[in-house]
Amino acid sequence: MITVEHVPQAETDYLAQLEKAARRFGDRGPQREETLQTLQSRGVLYADDPGRVTKRLARLNADWSLAKAIEQAPTRPATTTGSTLTLSPDAFGADLLGLERLMGRNDLTGVAFLEGGYLAARSIGRVRVRTPEGGHYGTGFLVSPSLLLTNNHVLRGLEEAGHAVVEFNFQAGVDGRPLIPVAFRIDPHGFFATDRELDFTVVAVAERNEEGARLADFGWLPLDGAQGKAIVGEFVNIIQHPNGEPKQLALRENQIVDLLDRFVHYVTDTAPGSSGSPVFNDQWEVVALHHSAVPETGADGRPLATDGTPWRPGMGEHRLAWKANEGVRVSRVLQALSRLTLTGNAARLRDELFQPPDRPRPEGIPLTAAEPGPDGYVPDGSAPLASGTTVGITVPLRITVGVDVRAPEQPGPGRSAGPRVSAVAADGVAPARAGRAAASSAVTDAVAQDLDAALLNLRLGEARAYYVPDDDRAARDAYYAHVDADSYGEPLRQALTALLEETHGPRPSYKPARMLYPWVDLHPDRLLRSVYSGKTFTAEELIRADAAAEASRLRGIQEFLLRESAASADELAAELDALEAALPFNCEHVVPQSWFAKREPMRGDLHHLFACEPGCNSFRGNYPYTDFPGFEEAVRDDCGMRERSGFEPEHSKGAVARATLYFLLRYPGLVGDRPGEFPEERLPILLEWHENEPVTEYELHRNAAIAGIQGNRNPLIDHPEWARSIDFSGVWP
Repeated sequence: MITVEHVPQAETDYLAQLEKAARRFGDRGPQREETLQTLQSRGVLYADDPGRVTKRLARLNADWSLAKAIEQAPTRPATTTGSTLTLSPDAFGADLLGLERLMGRNDLTGVAFLEGGYLAARSIGRVRVRTPEGGHYGTGFLVSPSLLLTNNHVLRGLEEAGHAVVEFNFQAGVDGRPLIPVAFRIDPHGFFATDRELDFTVVAVAERNEEGARLADFGWLPLDGAQGKAIVGEFVNIIQHPNGEPKQLALRENQIVDLLDRFVHYVTDTAPGSSGSPVFNDQWEVVALHHSAVPETGADGRPLATDGTPWRPGMGEHRLAWKANEGVRVSRVLQALSRLTLTGNAARLRDELFQPPDRPRPEGIPLTAAEPGPDGYVPDGSAPLASGTTVGITVPLRITVGVDVRAPEQPGPGRSAGPRVSAVAADGVAPARAGRAAASSAVTDAVAQDLDAALLNLRLGEARAYYVPDDDRAARDAYYAHVDADSYGEPLRQALTALLEETHGPRPSYKPARMLYPWVDLHPDRLLRSVYSGKTFTAEELIRADAAAEASRLRGIQEFLLRESAASADELAAELDALEAALPFNCEHVVPQSWFAKREPMRGDLHHLFACEPGCNSFRGNYPYTDFPGFEEAVRDDCGMRERSGFEPEHSKGAVARATLYFLLRYPGLVGDRPGEFPEERLPILLEWHENEPVTEYELHRNAAIAGIQGNRNPLIDHPEWARSIDFSGVWP
């Protein structure tokens, strides 16, 4: 929990979290009541999605046949004789105990449960914040050798984190006497990532404290994004520092009653959990990050205290009248972290979080690396660029290249030629005197980090299903649930534009090797195909080719800065453009970057990015699509045909038409305001291509994969029949 002495913003943030949790809990009342009735009448095996239950059983080394046998005779273990499952004391073991425990048929468990809980508890500490304005407490836990996970409302920003420490061993020993706490300084300048909506913060912790104690001695709790860690009806455990008090344990008293897309609700007869605490299953795997009680509320929707008066954070969470707990699903925390665009040491620290530790674990406590989640995301290393953000590359030269993205997302006719770029030399070190070898080494390290992350994503995707129609249909129906399918013309266009923008939550920056090649753009045979020529490539081929191009670009910039130390921003921007043109990625924007001045989020929007070899990319240039008579007799270099009036691709006309139509819907008024951009009179060409080449499994996979990464979908793939119902005239300036 968070106890606030005098931090007005913290009070505001935490109250907002409570109110959102209360609304989410209230909105799910009917579904939760049905779930509770199922739990009471049929049991935990029937209260959740069958696919998720199957994965949970598999994680416990069990299956439906064994579970059914236990259900019929709950206190006796089972074996299989021939094709018949019978009960026999000889089969009694830890796996069966775990399954019986899951089903609520047996409270016994192996003694490894105690050892696992002891090890897990060591990695959990009290977060103490002291600022000139006041202070507060929370709970946090180590999730890698260097990183701590807690709530955003515990550590909201760099400045606050800079005034914080994490204290381990703030607890009683076996003799009941207090242990001596071991405090470590929190180091936000080493790593800091936060998400207000998901209410999490990941921050670096000093390797040693002032007394020389080692952070490594407290271990860490690996995070796993795979399904199967917990299901509805299961009991979970919380280790916490409630009210900033010594470490305590809520053991198997919190029952999961609902699993939302991003959150999990669990109820208990004991006190609510503490902000920033890990929520565990019986195998001591982290299921969720506890972040809020679900409070009782008054008529005005405000949380109530136990005496019926309005509750304030200063009262402490123990004074809150509450009815449930809410945690953030760990898979969603991993999803957000995987999308961060990082380089150098920050990238290394983040990527460590996705790797399983090599330390031993007690028997019966599984340990796996992060895997793709149920919504299809693959850790991709991209993240949206917030307004005012500067993306920097810092090398031992002490030269930082920054790209300012504060320009409006959809500039009007007076658009600038490109992003503002600046270069500075820090600490008075003249660029010409800095070591070229050190700079080259830094470039190599940065590119290697990105390459390793992309290859990791490729490996993680190898074992997962390419496309699951039933899951995607359900996701599609939910996505368009509030769109009137009978609407027509401009109202339908406006509704879709609003939906696409609203749900475009994560906005990945342009980095195709991290996202596009390893998963999004794969065809059913797990190969990449050039969107215009149809040539095939392995994902690793293009990943490594782009890494080489990126390394050459960075070295080119360094050489330019060494050579032209007094270069203006315009000169540096021109050099960046020239290097990108000379060393292109194997990626095509079906809506050319020059039409939107290479701005985000358009540049990184995956819906209009496709694998494409540089030759075809260059041949197309920024010509708008068109349709030439007799095209089949005029193929040029397998890419298509180009004249001054436009470009017609040899392959994938339906796919590029649907991607372009998506772009027009998502970013109305952005293209077509200058000569050479897509004119309105060519809309019928796109509609004809769309109708002549129906949606394929490849596009369905792309759409589902992109929705898992950036949140929004392509309506022309989900509902091809809407193409003639939408009035696209409103998308042109």
